[in-house]
Amino acid sequence: MIAIEGRAFLKKGRDGPARGGNPWIFSQAIGRVDPAGLGPGAFVAVHDAGGDPIGVGYLNPATTIAIRMIAFDPRARIESIVHERIARALDLRGRILGADTDCYRLLNGDGDGLSGVVIDRYADSAVIQLLTAGADRMRFEIAAALDKLIAPAAIVERSTGSVRRQEGLSDRAGMVAGAAAPETIVIENGVRHAVDLIHGQKTGHFLDQRENRALAARLARTASMLDAYCHSGGFALAAALTGARRVIAVDSSERALAAARRNRELNALPPDAIEFLHADAPRFLAEQANRAGGERFGVVVLDPPPLARAAQDAAQAGRLYVDLNALAMRLVEPGGFLMTFSCSAHFCGEEFIRAVRIAQTKSGRKFRMLERLGPGPDHPVLLGHPEGEYLTGILLAALD
Repeated sequence: MIAIEGRAFLKKGRDGPARGGNPWIFSQAIGRVDPAGLGPGAFVAVHDAGGDPIGVGYLNPATTIAIRMIAFDPRARIESIVHERIARALDLRGRILGADTDCYRLLNGDGDGLSGVVIDRYADSAVIQLLTAGADRMRFEIAAALDKLIAPAAIVERSTGSVRRQEGLSDRAGMVAGAAAPETIVIENGVRHAVDLIHGQKTGHFLDQRENRALAARLARTASMLDAYCHSGGFALAAALTGARRVIAVDSSERALAAARRNRELNALPPDAIEFLHADAPRFLAEQANRAGGERFGVVVLDPPPLARAAQDAAQAGRLYVDLNALAMRLVEPGGFLMTFSCSAHFCGEEFIRAVRIAQTKSGRKFRMLERLGPGPDHPVLLGHPEGEYLTGILLAALD
């Protein structure tokens, strides 16, 4: 049983964000904690400077985000919160997802009311990420709620990464319950994917791009597509299955390309349906853009890995996004489309759009912005928590 161990009082005038629904309380906003010396992950009742209750959260005095709220009701019980949040998240996914998809983000941290917790569902298995000390303390309750609500054949933990290190936690990965197969076959928008729940990127698959892959497939029908940074081939597969006349998929990882070829086989596509190239994507883009009479594409997808993994990387990331997008723009045929993305939380939103605007000037082309893109609705973000946004995309159409 998880107990509330103390109380935290905010400084005068610093309760506005929390009252507005932002679950992150930064260290500068905290006046005092009673008793002093509570360790990372301790659950506390949160009060304003006058002692009025705000809710319940968990504390880490060693991090900038010192308290993460999980309930704005001071009477809330932690065990009830965990079960209720997961049940509510599951109900939402049942309403927003189609029958042709059995892999999705079941619970998206702050966006579903459990800060630091990520749960992804892959067919009859679940993968959990516990990224903070407070989330770590809810491990038993999360597993118990999943067992009761969906009875997964396997629960895999993939709690790794820089956030855990900042929280003072070591990485932890392995089986929580059941046994995961070396390969789990899932369906996304009717497309079959083989997912490695133990060793695959993130929790096994880039679930946040599902809606954008479906959009790319519609745009690429009868057209040619270039999928730069293709990883396991999600965009390329969707386009080839929809009837794209030519698909080139580029990645620098042989392991990723092997996974993409396996996915091509799973979907009964002939070997020539997608041309997989083992190459450095920026170099490939530059070679094609600078080659006289080089190939142009009806759809170009530019989805690089995070280029700004920390705040101090933002300036360099901006320059890289400008250069990459300028090259990609030169490869779009007249009237064609560019889908470009940043998955860097430290370089997203208007910053990324500004970089793409600069890239247009550098490319010598003219584009129209048709739509701003982001993750699917299974990755909700609290309205009062803009820090939860990370994936920014733009759909552009070439004017010339």
